[in-house]
Amino acid sequence: RRADGWGHLLGDCGGGSWIGRAGLEAALRAHDGRAGGSAALLEAAEAVFGPAGELPGRVYPRTDRPAVLASFAPEVARCAAAGDPVAAEVLALAARHIAEAAQAVCPPAGEGVPPGEVALTGGLFKLGDPLTVPLRAELSRRLPGVRPLSPDGDPLAGAVLLASALATGTLRLPRHPTLLHIPSPPGFMSQQSGADETGGTQMDDIHRINTDR
Repeated sequence: RRADGWGHLLGDCGGGSWIGRAGLEAALRAHDGRAGGSAALLEAAEAVFGPAGELPGRVYPRTDRPAVLASFAPEVARCAAAGDPVAAEVLALAARHIAEAAQAVCPPAGEGVPPGEVALTGGLFKLGDPLTVPLRAELSRRLPGVRPLSPDGDPLAGAVLLASALATGTLRLPRHPTLLHIPSPPGFMSQQSGADETGGTQMDDIHRINTDR
């Protein structure tokens, strides 16, 4: 089942655009002299986007606003690694949000139910220890015994594995018809059960947490 991944306006809590937006908010708080601001993040924001007063005009009209916000996430991580407490708290809160999403989709461990595994995938984790250290701590607290996994390969390797599983009828994922559709030649019946009415097959969903947005 799905947890979060609802886009930067309604969700994606703890994702790249969320972290970037929270970092820029802290920068503007420092610019205004409000509590919760960070001089380090203000300096970083002005180095990236220009004068703080012009920031809304640079961000709001952009059609790629989630990507623009996410582009500031590495600066938040850099400031956190340099000891800025506000930046560190942004990443700690991001870790809590990500762990909450994982907790929502992982079946509770119990008798006959082994501890789950959580794959830490996506470019977000290139932020490194400032995010992954609090995230692993949150996962351990919320999901005792859960095993965080790093990806075994890049997205291309994953696509090859999925294609191979589809070709051999060995794909074992719960169905979700909106993720991937593979058209088949007329008269071809996939080895995977559940060919749709158009003659194609539909890839099943995976338990996933979207952290790239």
